[in-house]
Amino acid sequence: MELYKINIVPRIRPSSINHQERYTLLDELWSMIALLDDIDEVRNFFRDLLSETEAVMLARRIRIAKLLLENNSYADIHEKTQAAPSTIASVQRWLEGQNGGYRKSLPKLQKEVKRRGQVALKSRAGMEPYSLEWMKKKYPLHFLISNAIDEYKLKAPRRLRGKTRR
Repeated sequence: MELYKINIVPRIRPSSINHQERYTLLDELWSMIALLDDIDEVRNFFRDLLSETEAVMLARRIRIAKLLLENNSYADIHEKTQAAPSTIASVQRWLEGQNGGYRKSLPKLQKEVKRRGQVALKSRAGMEPYSLEWMKKKYPLHFLISNAIDEYKLKAPRRLRGKTRR
C-alpha cells in the first residue's frame, strides 16, 4: 500500500522563468492588487496571500524606507527595527532606484498617518467634559458648519474606508 505522494514545489529564481511568463505572472499580481476596492479587500487579499511573517517583513521594509527618508543613520534604524545592515542597504538601493515607488508612496502614507493622528486627538478631546469637541458632540446642530468642515477635512480616502451599506 503506497502512501500519498506529496509534490513539493521548490522555490525558483525569477531569472529561471522565461521573460514572457514572468511578465504575465507579475502583471496579473499588479492588476489584482489595483482592482481591490478598499482597505478591507486589500487586507483580506494579503492575509490570504502572505504568511504573517512575510507581511511583517514587507511592513518593516516600509518602516526602514521611512526612516531612511528622514535621514536616520543605519545604527538608529537598526536600533529601531532590529533590521540587519544588509536589509537596510537593500532598501536604500531601492529608494535610489529608477522606479520611485517608495518615494511616491511614502508621502501619501505620512499624510494618512497624520490624518489618523488628528482623528484620534479629536476623539480624545471629545471625551473631556465641557471641551469644545465635547460640546460639538453634545450639541451638533449648534456646531453644524464646524462639524461638517471637520468631517470633510478628516475623512479617510475612499479606498481606506471599509465597505459601506448600499
